[in-house]
Amino acid sequence: MESPLQLELHGLRASDHVRALVDKNLSKIEKRYGRATACRVVVRAPNAHHKHGEPFEVSVRIALPAHREINVGHITSDDERLADLDYAVHDAFKRALRQLETLTAEG
Repeated sequence: MESPLQLELHGLRASDHVRALVDKNLSKIEKRYGRATACRVVVRAPNAHHKHGEPFEVSVRIALPAHREINVGHITSDDERLADLDYAVHDAFKRALRQLETLTAEG
């Protein structure tokens, strides 16, 4: 990647696990579509005042060569699996891959 990964965490501690999870998902995109020029990932933990099982909010912005850019915001969903950090991060990157596939099919 041309610029360093920007990883912003709200309500949870930075850890090697979170960084590795993001790096792994980003590398899948880079293998298929070329090196990312920039990537910003924001992860928000459920509010401490909410009940157990609230979802993580993950948003991803990836800039790729040829002026391609992917923006994935967090989704509002009743999917209980989004309460798992790993699942929420994988889901956001999976949606980013789908956006990129659509973008490349159009262009």
